[in-house]
Amino acid sequence: MSQELPRTFKVITLWLLLGLVVFLGVQWWLHQQQQARFHSEGGAIEITRGPDGHYHWPGRINGRPVDFLIDTGATSTAISSALARELQLDSLGSVQSNTAGGVVSGQVVRADVVLEGGVTAERLQITALPGLGERPLLGMDVLGRLRWTQEAGVLRIELRRP
Repeated sequence: MSQELPRTFKVITLWLLLGLVVFLGVQWWLHQQQQARFHSEGGAIEITRGPDGHYHWPGRINGRPVDFLIDTGATSTAISSALARELQLDSLGSVQSNTAGGVVSGQVVRADVVLEGGVTAERLQITALPGLGERPLLGMDVLGRLRWTQEAGVLRIELRRP
């Protein structure tokens, strides 16, 4: 029996190490995929459509890293009510918002948004909606200020005026 206990620990340790290696490998692969989908150079940003069929733009809200889902059908940028509470954003008032799930009541908050590639929106009014999910939506209130085109699964944003 004394020989079985150390052998069991060895097997468990081996499986835990194998699991850790697989986990780290998947995390590295996901990071590489994210890096491959976002490219910024020479006054332009190119974002390749992700495996989920959407464009994702890494950024920050009041310094907190987030992965924005680009939503050209959204009038304003939106975050979950939970994220607004986490960031301690004060409500500027309530709002009714038309979503894919119907009309939802939310709050208007204000925050600084910084997107990779050098795009910023200071003191942006953002809609905080219950049940939105963890991924914020980047709406036309920000995208409408930019010159962008979409072709062959690539969203290209021109940062400099021609």
